[in-house]
Amino acid sequence: MSSPSANKRRADSDVVKLIGKKFDVNIVGGLNEFTVKFCGPEETPYEGGIWRVRVTLPDKYPFKSPSIGFVNRIYHPNIDENSGTVCLDVINQTWTALYDLANIFDEFLPHLLRYPNPLDPMNSQAASMLLHDREGYEAKVREYVTQHASEDCEDAKRAQGAEPDKGAESDDSTLSEFSDDEVADMEL
Repeated sequence: MSSPSANKRRADSDVVKLIGKKFDVNIVGGLNEFTVKFCGPEETPYEGGIWRVRVTLPDKYPFKSPSIGFVNRIYHPNIDENSGTVCLDVINQTWTALYDLANIFDEFLPHLLRYPNPLDPMNSQAASMLLHDREGYEAKVREYVTQHASEDCEDAKRAQGAEPDKGAESDDSTLSEFSDDEVADMEL
């Protein structure tokens, strides 16, 4: 079993890794509670949407999974529409210390939005609509994107390493509330 200080170093390291990957991380209550800006995957009805995902790291992280949930509303069979709680086996049941926060935002959440599972719903209305009226489901998803997730996802993609428009100015202040020295100290 790892010590609490080793767990804390790992949690700090994982948050720094997210920031280093240019995710927009907004610290809410220390490094154990923050939000991350997340763009809907391309070629899905979620494309163009941008959500804030809240992350709370337990004291026993990385051996215990983080708690994650969407702050702004999203229409999806495996996400509770009101609370934003995510039903994702890899986070809720099969999490291991081999995973890190970057896995959640680079792999797990994009996969969930690409391949919803209507047979294990948190939103039974969305699940039913996906099973019986896929076109209607996708239209409803796009409606929610427009109403609840319409920030500019292109800005977030540019921040995550895509080529910025010529003449566009970079604003790194949204990436972290920590100085370079503080980030370097966390990486030790």
